[in-house]
Amino acid sequence: MSCSCFGSSRLRKKETSTHRELEGYSLDNIRNFSYKELQQATYNFDRSTKIGRGGFGIVYKGVLKDGTQVAVKTLCAESKQGGLAYLHEELKPHIVHRDIKASNILLDKDFTPKIGDFGLAKLFPDSITHISTKLAGTTGYLAPEYVLGGQLTLKADVYSFGVLVLETISGKSSSLSSWGTTQKVLLEWAWELYQEGRLIELVDHDLKTYPKDEVIKYIKVAFFCTQATANRRPTMSQVVEMLSRNVKLNEKELTPPGFFQDSSENKKASDASTSRQISSFPTTITELTPR
Repeated sequence: MSCSCFGSSRLRKKETSTHRELEGYSLDNIRNFSYKELQQATYNFDRSTKIGRGGFGIVYKGVLKDGTQVAVKTLCAESKQGGLAYLHEELKPHIVHRDIKASNILLDKDFTPKIGDFGLAKLFPDSITHISTKLAGTTGYLAPEYVLGGQLTLKADVYSFGVLVLETISGKSSSLSSWGTTQKVLLEWAWELYQEGRLIELVDHDLKTYPKDEVIKYIKVAFFCTQATANRRPTMSQVVEMLSRNVKLNEKELTPPGFFQDSSENKKASDASTSRQISSFPTTITELTPR
């Protein structure tokens, strides 16, 4: 069982000569607790301290040794929610991972996926629409608006997740550009198969038996995640809904996905595990206009 602890904090804004910085949400201010500390704070997660329950697990009221009151959430391993939906919508402030890819998805002994390597992650408070920042990530997974304009939103992770779904189903790498009969990236080839009614050809040939209708549905969800325009992509909670429930997908809403192919480089298989900074946009923050 994994846990997370939430106390109260304050967001403060400070003007600098170059850009506006957000204080109070620094990783330096995050305190780690041992499982034993949280166990003691909640009287061994006693039922009497339970104050709520959601799709991610049970929330308990706890009191630390210094008297601070906290809410402790035990994350349910059986929950189908939480990979990116938890980071984007449940955590405060939200977190954009920026490097969702196959090598950063870890499996435990029960094959439950866990997101790893938060070295490129950015905190994303509710008060902003996007962050303009220097580009970092892995070739093949980067959203086009992030590559071309340096604008980072939560939807950049959604795009990467869509590419990851296609990789998982096809057993092929998104960083290569040799799929199909010509030089195409994986996403481009998948869309071509979709238009030609040959989508099943995308499935890994090593898979001998699989639920055909479900796999086709997952590929179409990946297309929704990788739409060229960020605001046409679903949120991660909507992606969870589409993947885990019998939801009818409105394919009429699908437009060609967006992708970026760096023609100036000869892509190699090693690129799939190489993270690199591609440009040097200064970090700036755009705030929401108060209503």
